Amino acid sequence: MLGLVFLLIFIGVFAFGAIRLIPVYLNYMKVIGVVNGVVTEFEGQNANAAAVRRSISRRFDVESVSEIVAKDVKVSPVDGGLQVSATYDHSTPFLSNISFTVHFDKTETVRR
Repeated sequence: MLGLVFLLIFIGVFAFGAIRLIPVYLNYMKVIGVVNGVVTEFEGQNANAAAVRRSISRRFDVESVSEIVAKDVKVSPVDGGLQVSATYDHSTPFLSNISFTVHFDKTETVRR
């Protein structure tokens, strides 16, 4: 019986960790959708950085993205287009003073 209790506690800790991390990854999926949507929208259209930033801002508002704002997304010129890079860290509490910090990095290139 004691072994079963320890097993359930062990499984419970991992399940609680998963419950705390699922919203973090769902938010990242929204960021991926925004970046991929911008690439699809402006692919081959000779877009400028200002238009890409406006599109990112609109898409963040529609998708209700949290933890990162449109100003944090870097749009920089590269050979053959613009590079859109969303890099951020997201921390979420776990137990007491223990927390999870997850680093996300999504980079795509909008080709001209």
